[in-house]
Amino acid sequence: MIPIPVVVCVVGGWCVVYLTDTVLKSSSRLKIGYESWLSSNGLALSPFHIRWQTGLFNRLFARCARLNPHFLFLWFSAGLVFGVVAMFGSVVLLSRTLLQTLAQMMSESPEGSNEQVLQVVVPGVNLPVSQLAYFFIAILISGVIHEFGHGVAALREQVRFNGFGMFVFVIYPGAFVDLFTTHLQLISPIQQLRIFCAGVWHNFMLCVVALSSLLLLPLFLFPLYSTGTGALVTEVVEGSAASGPRGLFVGDLVTQLEDCPVQGVEDWHFCIRKLSQSAQTGYCVHSTSMQLSLATGRVYRRLDGTMECCNNGTLTDLCFSYSNNLESRLYACLPARKTMESSRTCRLNTDCQTDFTSSLCVVPSLENQTRLIRVRHPPQSNMLFLGYPPHLQMAASLTNFIPRFGFLHFDLPVAIETFCKYLVSLSGALAVVNAVPCFALDGQWILASFLEATLSSLVTEKNNRELLGFFILLGGSTLLAANVALGLWMITAR
Repeated sequence: MIPIPVVVCVVGGWCVVYLTDTVLKSSSRLKIGYESWLSSNGLALSPFHIRWQTGLFNRLFARCARLNPHFLFLWFSAGLVFGVVAMFGSVVLLSRTLLQTLAQMMSESPEGSNEQVLQVVVPGVNLPVSQLAYFFIAILISGVIHEFGHGVAALREQVRFNGFGMFVFVIYPGAFVDLFTTHLQLISPIQQLRIFCAGVWHNFMLCVVALSSLLLLPLFLFPLYSTGTGALVTEVVEGSAASGPRGLFVGDLVTQLEDCPVQGVEDWHFCIRKLSQSAQTGYCVHSTSMQLSLATGRVYRRLDGTMECCNNGTLTDLCFSYSNNLESRLYACLPARKTMESSRTCRLNTDCQTDFTSSLCVVPSLENQTRLIRVRHPPQSNMLFLGYPPHLQMAASLTNFIPRFGFLHFDLPVAIETFCKYLVSLSGALAVVNAVPCFALDGQWILASFLEATLSSLVTEKNNRELLGFFILLGGSTLLAANVALGLWMITAR
């Protein structure tokens, strides 16, 4: 469910704003001055909605619309093609997402939810509170770029531009442009399509720019940050499996998990998945050490069928299994750190026969899905993790970027990387959602202009074209509403 403090703050804040607005408008002494102030500043208030409009940027829009007319014609023509394709593609994508959501509801399993391309985002539920600033700034920039496309395209098609504005609805910021409706109705359907498709086209291009910046970030930051030599720890969850005096610390450079090399964050995740899916790694130990370290207690079987041979009170020893030429399976209680510290990894005894000294491959005897993992982060001694591998993945945050100079902080690349990811996801989502043939979205006007441009010779009656468009809009609106409703239910009620 949505956290109660978040609901209280949002609803309470809007109640204060709306009550203040009502009191000022009800006052005979303050009403005229207050309404005059709102009008002069382009402000409008309604429940859970505040809107601001200005003409300060009209010259900027007009100047951009006069830059290189030939390029702008090609640019917005490409946007026309993209917008029409996106309109049909958004219906396919929303239908696929709806089927995936219904399948998850029927199976009552959350698995696979991360595979969905589109997901409903609710701050405080599936959006970390610590990343709210990234979210709101990215969605505001996406909205401004979206409306900038509409405004420039409209001026290029000789449609009067009245002004630009911004708004906040509940907690979500956005932007809009005010165009002269009569001029829009007088131009051709193709010209209308260039204007209506410009918003989703600019969102798509912003998504491409943000994705390119994300991929080229190591190149941009190369003079200040290096990559490819390990994964730098930026945060360790307090009380987690990675914390403690022998654990990871902020600023540590992880270079290896067992025999799996780590050159970056992607390798870190890959190695953890690999170790969790494969059998437990063994370690080479000299035979003489094994003879001196026979099981100190009786060997007994756990409930899951694995064997235990150490006393319950020991914190440093661990039960290892091994085999020799005489017996297939033996057990010994050995000090875990001493056994693993400088040992080679192995699977069989033959992996350890590389010198004149006889060695055996000892494997920790652990419960199902539990793994013993040696984490190398020089110059500190190795961290030994014992537990479920995904817990190690959640215990620490890492980055690919390693500062070249001491005065640089590793938070800068993380912030840029996170912001680019939000721009990619939110601008891309805005392009998809706005292209849906749905009432009150760009898709409504894209569909109407598309039908006028393609069906005017086949369906001569304008009323019939409008009726066809109405039923398509009704289906698109239902599809979008079903996705939003079920998406909200999936993340709040489960």
